[in-house]
Formats: sequence, structure tokens, C-alpha cells
Amino acid sequence: VPPPPPPHHDIYSIEDLAQLIYDLHQINPTAKVSVKLVAGSGIGTIAAGVAKANADVIQVSGHDGGTGASPLSSIKHAGAPWELGLTEVHRTLLESQLRERVLLRVDGGLKTGWDVMMGALMGAEEFGFGTIAMIAEGCIMARICHTNNCPVGVTTQKEALRKKFPGTPEAVVNYFEFVAQEVRSILAHLGYERIEDLMGRADLLQYRSDAKPTKTRSLDLSFMTDLPDVRENRGWVHLDEANRAANSNGPVLDDDLLKDDKVSAAIDAKGKVRHEVDIVNTDRSVGGRVAGVLAKKWGNKGFEAGGGELHLVFKGSAGQSFGAYTLPGMKMEVVGEVNDYVGKGMHGGEIIIRPPEEAKFDASAQTIVGNTALYGATGGNLFAAGRAGERFCVRNSRCETVVEGSGDHALEYMTGGVVVMLGPTGRNVGAGMTGGIAYLLEEEEGYVDKRMNKEIVSVQRIKTAAGEAQLKGLIERHVEATGSKKGAAILADWDTAKGKFWQLVPPAEAKTAVASEQAAEEAVAA
Repeated sequence: VPPPPPPHHDIYSIEDLAQLIYDLHQINPTAKVSVKLVAGSGIGTIAAGVAKANADVIQVSGHDGGTGASPLSSIKHAGAPWELGLTEVHRTLLESQLRERVLLRVDGGLKTGWDVMMGALMGAEEFGFGTIAMIAEGCIMARICHTNNCPVGVTTQKEALRKKFPGTPEAVVNYFEFVAQEVRSILAHLGYERIEDLMGRADLLQYRSDAKPTKTRSLDLSFMTDLPDVRENRGWVHLDEANRAANSNGPVLDDDLLKDDKVSAAIDAKGKVRHEVDIVNTDRSVGGRVAGVLAKKWGNKGFEAGGGELHLVFKGSAGQSFGAYTLPGMKMEVVGEVNDYVGKGMHGGEIIIRPPEEAKFDASAQTIVGNTALYGATGGNLFAAGRAGERFCVRNSRCETVVEGSGDHALEYMTGGVVVMLGPTGRNVGAGMTGGIAYLLEEEEGYVDKRMNKEIVSVQRIKTAAGEAQLKGLIERHVEATGSKKGAAILADWDTAKGKFWQLVPPAEAKTAVASEQAAEEAVAA
């Protein structure tokens, strides 16, 4: 079964996945992180890496299921049976002594209590029902979920179609009661009281000697029944609540921040506080847990709306995902440098990165921010007195930021926000950029044009007063926040400098006041 969209542009290795799992555990330490793997050759090796990455649940998906919007060719010809994937994962984790770290879940065309029992015997502890549960509430498998035109009103927002929805909660409950009754019947037939006692008991599986289909006559499937003996070793079965608790990130810097009396008092009372602390590059996802506490207590915007402000100043080299999931009212300042994924998923607030005041080097020529900064950001601001690494602002949706240069593939898949570059960029700028505005300073004639990906975006000089005001306002905020010497020099000679900026405009922004003279005139007239 093809994995559902969208792709994760921050995951290109098992290390990237481990960092994402760490980020998610950071923002909510009680929530479990589930990783879905599609049954196929080598899935056991991948599952071992996922378990070492500290995931809580591994979900093995077979080829018989399928997202309703998936291409029919993928549904029919991609993936492998869940039985093959599940047994390989269960065996590999047991042999690697990793089985107790994760709970195994299986899905992919499960329909009956018999399927549940087979999955349990092969090592599964939880079971996913998707398509069949949809059918129980009235789905007719039209496979047009993504078009908003579901004929029976299951997956549509159109009121006329939603009125046709035939489903009732009782129908779904009734279906699962029948599944549970079949499971109880099979358990009674085998002489067991609980399904947990049969998990991983592949020794109870036997070949049917009378069943020899022509298509599978030459297949050796003995590996599905010849699994490690777990009759005595039951410690890996996740039965009690203690065994089902989410995995931990261990001691983290955020815990120390939240224990500080002044910080905790400010959070409780929506107050204002400035707190300084040293940071090293093993301190990862700093700010994520603080953001989680704020969100749980006040919602996404309630802390700032009530007058609260947390100004946290860190001195040193911050680890990966600094400022992840930052919320309005949080001001995260680093005097030093930050690694990859800074500002991942940030929703508001402000992130400031600047070198120490005693630094002798030219900050605008040094990289101060790692790769993949502001991935998926939906708000807030980032100001960095220095350059960023590769894939800067990938999937940025609303953050407004100023940096003094970047590596390759900047602004990739950007959908909103504003980006100002006060220095050189790498190649392939703006690939897949469908929204937002960017301003690139060209200090060498022809430099920007050679590095642009013009498949979607157009490049123009600043045409409107609104565009100029937007650019100048962000640079002024950048200089105020970071003390940037390059930004100050640009502002000091603004009449000359503004003519060196190129404005990147995707089609969605072409008729806005910052990009279009006609739109600007209409806005003034209105």
C-alpha cells in the first residue's frame, strides 16, 4: 500500500527520523509516536532502526489496504502482504533484543476476527481497521475521496452530498462486536482466555497439507511459522500501563527551564521574564517542551494574548531543532550558533541568532544557522546575523525571516511568509515555491538569475511602495534584534541598496499590493 501523502521533506535518513521522534517526544512527553512502515523486502532492518530511534509504535501496513485517493496501479501492484512484513519485523526485533522497546501494530485489509488472531500469533499487539470500518458506515469504495465528491457523503464537505450519508455509529459498533465475538470463539477453541497469551505464538501455526494452490506451490513460507520461541519470554508484550507509557527523551534542558521559579511563575500568570542559560550542541529541541506546556495551559495564542512573554537567552552552540514549535509570546535568543532544523514547525514568537559581541569576524560571511531551518513554520519571525545552510525555509508557510545568505535549495516548496536574503544563495532557489514573497540582495550582477529555479516563480525588481516598506521594515527589525552590521549598512544607503534587491513572486502572490502596481493602486483607492 502506498504511504499516504504528504511526504516529509525533513526525513532523508534514519537519523532524520530519530530527530523527528525526539522532537515529538519533546513537545508532549506523554504522547506516543507511531511510525508506519510498508511491508516489503528488508522491512526488518528498517524496523530495527526505528526502534533504536525511540519510536513507541511500529505500524506494519500490508498491500491489501489503501488510501482511497491512491492510484489504482499502486493499490494493485505495490507493497507486500502484511503477514510477510509483520513476521520479518517481529523476528528481527526479537533477535536484536529490541522487541520490548516498541509496540507492534498491523493493518492492511484486516476484516475478520480470524485476521486478528493470525496477526496476534505472528507478533502483533494492536490491529488497525480502515477500509472495512468505512464500509460499515456506508462507504461504497468509489475511490474519489480526494475530489470532495464522495457520492455517499463520507468524505466530502458539500452539504448536498453529506445529506446522503447513510452511516450510524451503531453500524460500526455492531461490526466490531462481531469481530470481537469471532476472536473470543477462536480463543475458546484453542483453550485460551486472553488474546495477549497468544501474541507471538507462531508455534501454534501449522501448514494445511490439503491446501496447495498452484500459484504458491513453489513458495517456501516456513519463515512465517519458524519464529523465535516466546512461550517463556513474555516480557515484550505490552500489557500493563507502565509498559505502555511513551518512551522518554531522558533529562533535557527544557525540564530545567520549567523548574525555574521565575519561568514557571511567568507561565502560570501570563507574566514577563528574561532568563539566561548556557547551551551545548547536545541540547536538542530546546524550547519544544516549554511550547508544549504553554499550548496545554493557554492554547496556541492565549499566553501572548494575555500579555505574557518568555525571553530565553542561550549562550553557546544549540543542538538540532532549536526553537521547534515556538509559540506566540516566546522569544528564543541564541548568542552563538544553531544546528539543523531551527524553528521547525514554529507557530509564532521570535527566534534570534547572533554572534557574541566580542567576535572579531565578519558575521555576514559566516554560517550561523544549520540546514533545513524553518521547516513547516506557520508563523513567527527568525532573525539571524549570519548565513543559513541548505534548504532554508523548506515548506515555510507563514514565518517572516531575515538571514544574510543561504546554501542550496532555499525556499523549497514554500507556501507563504516573507524571506529576506542579505547575502549570496546557493543554486535552485525557489523550487516548488507556490506562495509567499522573497527578497534577494544581488551584490554581483547576474548572480541571482543563475541560481533561480524559474519553473514557478517570477523574478522582478521591487515595483510598489508596499513591497519596499515590507522589505525595509523587516531589515529594520533584523538590525534591532541582532545588531547586524550588514543590515545597518544597507539601511544607511537605502536609496541605492533597494535597487539591488530582486523580488521573487509565485503566481499566488502576483496580484498582491507588494508585487503588483495595479493591486497597490487599487488598495490605495479603496
